[in-house]
Amino acid sequence: MNYNILIISKLNILSSKNKISYKTSGVDIALGEKLVDHIKPLAKKTFRNEVLNEIGGFSSLFDIPKKYKKPVLVSSTDGVGTKIEIAEFLDNHKTIGIDLVAMCVNDLITSGAEPLFFLDYLVTERINLKKSKDIISGIAKGCKISNCSLIGGETAEHPRNFPKNKYDLAGFSVGVIEKEKIKKIKYDNNDILIGLKSSGLHSNGFSLIRELLKRKKIKLSSKIGSKTLGKILLEPTKIYVKEIKQLSKSIDIKSMAHITGGGLLGNLERIVCDNYNFELERNKLFFYHKKLFKLLMAKASLSNEEMLRTFNCGYGMVLVIKDNELKKGTGILKKYNQSFQVIGRIKKSKDKSQIKII
Repeated sequence: MNYNILIISKLNILSSKNKISYKTSGVDIALGEKLVDHIKPLAKKTFRNEVLNEIGGFSSLFDIPKKYKKPVLVSSTDGVGTKIEIAEFLDNHKTIGIDLVAMCVNDLITSGAEPLFFLDYLVTERINLKKSKDIISGIAKGCKISNCSLIGGETAEHPRNFPKNKYDLAGFSVGVIEKEKIKKIKYDNNDILIGLKSSGLHSNGFSLIRELLKRKKIKLSSKIGSKTLGKILLEPTKIYVKEIKQLSKSIDIKSMAHITGGGLLGNLERIVCDNYNFELERNKLFFYHKKLFKLLMAKASLSNEEMLRTFNCGYGMVLVIKDNELKKGTGILKKYNQSFQVIGRIKKSKDKSQIKII
């Protein structure tokens, strides 16, 4: 009997050396559970009254706010692109989650919708607990700023099938709007374009930034004013939910453009409509963050046109409003410390609609 036990124990020792498990394959379930334990209290702080379940189930439940009589759901999804690489270079992942939320909810509010809830997808080669905590803490912070609930998400490990120590992010947001408030774009001659100041580059143009870094044209440690370039580049994307919500209560916002991929020109083209031109004032472009844009333009040898189709040029959101509502809108934006410029006007045209720089 003792001999049999000895044989079995030896076999167990031998087999353990060649044992294949989920963990030896690269997926650490215990570490994943630790991360979920960290997420739960963060998510709970973002919960609106309409959240109907806790984090951790297979799906999430959310009740549509009672104030909506004929609610229409609005959705958006986005990522943060290669800005993640800058976070990796600087080993600072505390704000990238804010960017993720901002890219989604800023898209959402252009339709006039109120953000309700948010879900994230984090994929990595293997979970780095500290890095993941920083990322998700940023997501929770972004949700708090935009008054939407972080009700679920997914953290996926792709061992040996994803670049080592790298990760990527995607976000998904859902909002709601009253059906009767859904607008069709309708402009009038001399409507004005209001550019809301960005907090920096937001989350676009970073592939070009990475190329400049690769060619040693710029250094993250170099100073622009009192800050390093790296710190300026990691400034999180401004979330405009509160400002837009208050403006919408008092003035008629005819259309909105979230300035993301494609730069200022590319995104304004999405809200141009037939028989109207957008006339932008040249001296109002690059009005904010001048030193940053001047540096990038010089180092990359970009033309004005290329700059305008790559970067936000200092404006994270552009609104079209009536000329006679500017004063009222100015008062609201000042209340929220939101800097802005009137960057142009809308002019009726008999020719094909276009964006002109005057």
